[in-house]
Amino acid sequence: METKNCWSKYSLKQIRELEVFTKDYRDFLDNCKTERECVNNIVNLCEKCGYTELEEYLKAGKKIKKGDKIYAVNMNKSIILFNIGEEPLEKGMNILGAHIDSPRMDVKSNPLYEDTSIAYLDTHYYGGIKKYQWVAIPLSLHGVVIKKDGSTIEMAIGEDEDDPVFFVSDLLIHLAAEQMDKKAAKVVEGEALDIIVGNKPLTIKAKKGEEDKKDKDPVKAEVLRILKDEYGMEEEDFLSAELEVVPAGKAREAGFDRSMILAYGQDDRVCAFASLFAMLEVKDVKRTSCCILTDKEEIGSVGATGMTSFYFENVIREILNLMGKADELKLRRCLANSTMLSSDVNAAYDPSYASAFEKKNASVMGNGMVFSKFTGSRGKSGSNDANAEYIAYIRKIMDDAKVSFQIAELGKVDVGGGGTIAYIMAKYGMNVIDAGVAVLNMHAPFEATSKADVYESMRGYVAFLNAPGM
Repeated sequence: METKNCWSKYSLKQIRELEVFTKDYRDFLDNCKTERECVNNIVNLCEKCGYTELEEYLKAGKKIKKGDKIYAVNMNKSIILFNIGEEPLEKGMNILGAHIDSPRMDVKSNPLYEDTSIAYLDTHYYGGIKKYQWVAIPLSLHGVVIKKDGSTIEMAIGEDEDDPVFFVSDLLIHLAAEQMDKKAAKVVEGEALDIIVGNKPLTIKAKKGEEDKKDKDPVKAEVLRILKDEYGMEEEDFLSAELEVVPAGKAREAGFDRSMILAYGQDDRVCAFASLFAMLEVKDVKRTSCCILTDKEEIGSVGATGMTSFYFENVIREILNLMGKADELKLRRCLANSTMLSSDVNAAYDPSYASAFEKKNASVMGNGMVFSKFTGSRGKSGSNDANAEYIAYIRKIMDDAKVSFQIAELGKVDVGGGGTIAYIMAKYGMNVIDAGVAVLNMHAPFEATSKADVYESMRGYVAFLNAPGM
């Protein structure tokens, strides 16, 4: 079964809508290069659309009713939105779930050092990356530093034209004969991904008649001086810092026809933004709609802000309690009766690397939203395998809304694989399927998507949130 390129079916009105939507998406990518930045921007957007934080309901003991729009934030790194429908919550929800973390390099707790007049920050890479892709490109530094007095220093250095950028050095080709013989996984070692942050030594002028004082590590000392003068940060403050190293620069239109988007972090902020937009777009719903934008998916969804934590469950309990239905059985019914799109990306078929794909079961850029019946690896290990009844239900929703979609796998059997949050949510007994955007260059510093796929995914998410239960 062949799918068709979406562009040929669009009216001029739809193309205008697509361009406006994808411009907003590029702005989101530019302003949201970390989980914390995503949550801050999402809170601002949803409050403008009438959403109220769950904490305000809890403090006031306010009852939750049909039409209420609620959000809950977890440690400033994940967020859940609810649009309360007219049906009882125990009948289930329509859930969209994406992740807002992306592969990157994290600055270590004791990172700053000097070697041969160059100052470095030591890093530990986060998520699955090809390490050689991260050398010799402009990098920016984003995150927070929490001082002992509880005050917060926010950093985003390297995005404005007047900002400095940082980089990881690579060996010049003239001396790289031995390096070029290494396997790709060993060309650049993880411990070699240290970013260069300075080269100018600190000079301390002495009093008249005395020699200038010299620091043992003068370049490191100059970096520390800048950090203190410009950010109020001491070296010890690295201990309580969360600083992420990401590619510098804005999301760009790609191709002579401007049909694509090239940017950092599209896995999975493309699905996160489309899910968020859909959530804010739907108005009165019969069935409660929910949007989960979570953290830590790239490292197994672990930790307090990942999908394996009890945060989602705890929030549902609080909502049921404010509805006067604080009952464990009602919670379990709510979860089991829910339906979910695990909003995550798929690997777009790449003709340059055709041997990694089974073409007739691969997603194609520009051919619409992608549904993945299962992910995992080898013999479907670690996957949620959606059942046929649920896929038929989803097909009808998409066809009725005239959403272009395709169904695809993640590469050839035994070539590799990957996972999403789908299997975690399926443990509640709910129906779940992966649904998102086809991506080229996945997990590279700059990933590529088709504007048409981003637009169709948003339309598909809107149709799903408005759908009746199975």
